[in-house]
Amino acid sequence: MASDKTKHYDAELHTRGLSHYVDDVAPPAGMLHAAVFGSPVANGTLRGIDISEALKAPGVVRILTADDIPGENQIGAVLPDEPLFASDEVHFQGHPIALVIAETYEDARHALTLIKTDIDEKPAVVDPRVAHQNGDILGTPRTFALGDVDSAFADCDLILEGRADVAGQEHLYLETQRARAVPTEGDRLRVFSSTQSPYAVQKAAARVLGLPNHKVEVDVIRLGGGFGGKEDQATCWACMAALATHLLRRPVQLVLHRLDDLKMTGKRHPYTADYKIGLTRDGKILAYSVRHYQNAGAKTDLSLAVLERTLFHSTNSYFIPNVRAYAASCRTNLPPNTAFRGFGGPQGMFAIESAIAHAADELGLSREEIQRKNLLQEGEFFPYGQRAEHARAVPTWDKADELYDLDAWRARVDAFNAENTAHKKGLAAMPVCFGISFTATFLNQASALLHVYTDGSVSLSTGGVEMGQGINSKLIGIAARALSVSESRIKVETTNTTRVANMSPSAASATTDLNGSATVLAAEELLDRFRTLIARELSAQDPENITFENERVYYRGKPTDWTWEKVVSQAYLSRISLTSQAFFATPNIWFDKSREEGRPFAYHVYGTAFLEVTLDVLRGIYEIDTVRLVHDLGRPINRLVDLGQVEGGLAQGLGWMTLEELAFGDDGRLLSHALSTYKAPDGDFLPDDIEVHFLEDENPVGPYGSKAVGEPPLMYGIGVYFAIRDAMQATAGDAPLPFDAPLTPEKVLLQLHHRRVARIWEAPREAAAAGE
Repeated sequence: MASDKTKHYDAELHTRGLSHYVDDVAPPAGMLHAAVFGSPVANGTLRGIDISEALKAPGVVRILTADDIPGENQIGAVLPDEPLFASDEVHFQGHPIALVIAETYEDARHALTLIKTDIDEKPAVVDPRVAHQNGDILGTPRTFALGDVDSAFADCDLILEGRADVAGQEHLYLETQRARAVPTEGDRLRVFSSTQSPYAVQKAAARVLGLPNHKVEVDVIRLGGGFGGKEDQATCWACMAALATHLLRRPVQLVLHRLDDLKMTGKRHPYTADYKIGLTRDGKILAYSVRHYQNAGAKTDLSLAVLERTLFHSTNSYFIPNVRAYAASCRTNLPPNTAFRGFGGPQGMFAIESAIAHAADELGLSREEIQRKNLLQEGEFFPYGQRAEHARAVPTWDKADELYDLDAWRARVDAFNAENTAHKKGLAAMPVCFGISFTATFLNQASALLHVYTDGSVSLSTGGVEMGQGINSKLIGIAARALSVSESRIKVETTNTTRVANMSPSAASATTDLNGSATVLAAEELLDRFRTLIARELSAQDPENITFENERVYYRGKPTDWTWEKVVSQAYLSRISLTSQAFFATPNIWFDKSREEGRPFAYHVYGTAFLEVTLDVLRGIYEIDTVRLVHDLGRPINRLVDLGQVEGGLAQGLGWMTLEELAFGDDGRLLSHALSTYKAPDGDFLPDDIEVHFLEDENPVGPYGSKAVGEPPLMYGIGVYFAIRDAMQATAGDAPLPFDAPLTPEKVLLQLHHRRVARIWEAPREAAAAGE
């Protein structure tokens, strides 16, 4: 049936304030509240903890530590290096040590102030290069290679080396981390969690409690934002609530205060990289070598998977015949960094784009000329051995050029800069290539459960978690199309571990692909049963010629008197199951880590963005004037949802590259600890002129030809860094411009006026020297 492709089904609930989240449901009788006590220092030996005064505080019911865990004090999903509560060592400020359970939220938070610790503080390490030098590395460093890099450098006309640094980013989801646990029969419990990974919460909670998985039920209604920050890091808070409920047999809710969420949770991984690039005089890249140092924070979390994705995207949209990419995950004394939209890919892309900008400066070419000349084409290889299929790097660039005329745009920018001194414009292009699939092959699986009720309405359960990305709206469209019924008949249920077991996280931009494909298979199973039934009723020998369209049944292309309601009713009366369950596993993907090659991605998403900025030369502030982009979408399932994802991802990328300066002190203390010190983009910051053109093409892998859209648009935002840099070069071409993101107005000001700044710094030193 024709789908309403412009409807977002949660929009009305959101705008009317009717959407339910973890703590919107009426609290059960006797519910307690929990608050987390974290380490006041970033590194040290925990000698003791004094909770005596806190236990006397009003409303306090109990205070839990590692000693109270009946199962295993371990929640590490990849490596077992993350205890739920610190017991002997603390490794970051905010490292959970104890959990206060009290009658009210206010009582619990007050009691935190009465807890005392005895910690032998040690020096903190916050720099990944220092950690790497110390040998403090998580897992094993990895290297992807293609061709012969060392020999290729000998054939280059120009060889450049440099450094690129990119900071982390706060997820800043509207709904902070939270969970509610409720006891059920016996020693069972139900956990309502704000998580992207219900099965991860189930497994970890069962591990901590010493229970089998089936005694822990996890239910997720929706999230108030996730962006990767609730893929693994929602687990510990749910486990704490579950532990308190298990021990006290009373409902317990844990909601992090915004300041605690900022302090205790991990962010996008900061990276520092050393690059070496070799080119011909006309801008053809022959060789590229890069060493990535990832700041993992104190625990493994998902850092090794993030690191792998960095390697996969170290050459972005370009074909470079000779590549060597090294990456190491470095343990520091920051909160464990974690998944964030793009999952390590953006950090890899920033390094190669910096190297290209460096090369453009030296060769006297435009950055765009080098980018276009080296775009990946059909049949060429990525550094991990996968051949480019349905490559759209060149088509998206050329379509953007056709629509927006890059040469004419550059001429307008140059003309403006020639006529103005107080303001300068900058222009940059940002091509994107992003692989779609979990890089851990086994995660590329999903199940769907369909119930058809006798009134013709349909219930759909999958492992997909709604977190604002519109997965429910897309699944409604997919199910309605697969069953040929109205979308109004479809209801997507909460995500629950009792209906769908062993589900993969809602992440990697693969949620619609996996769960949507499983939904199609479940619908096809139901329709096959219906065809057999109808063929018998019609005395037809060829059920394959029975089709469904707009809730009616057709036989050999001609309408019958069978409607959807009649089919469902007759199936029920004939004792034919109106329930189907289907399983989908992404085909033809694999990766051999021993050889660092394979075909890890089902397909790639491509795109090209052009970005223009205006820089105030005197003050260092800037405005983003225009972003125009062409995005490789496949066949859209819900165009409105897809457009929202592109624009939202772009906004997040723009913020990461400009305003969102995540800062830590040398002692591991978070300096950008509140929204007064961590600046996120608002509506006024974003450009008024955003134009998105979808380049549609059939994707043979996605449901109904669609392509994933969640993560790739964020990388368009990287282009704004180079647009600002372009404007800076127009006014101070000799200024030292290190590749160091984000490029905040303060950094711009200091770099533009570097001579004046140097004189200001040198004057006191000269005066002191003269006095001596």
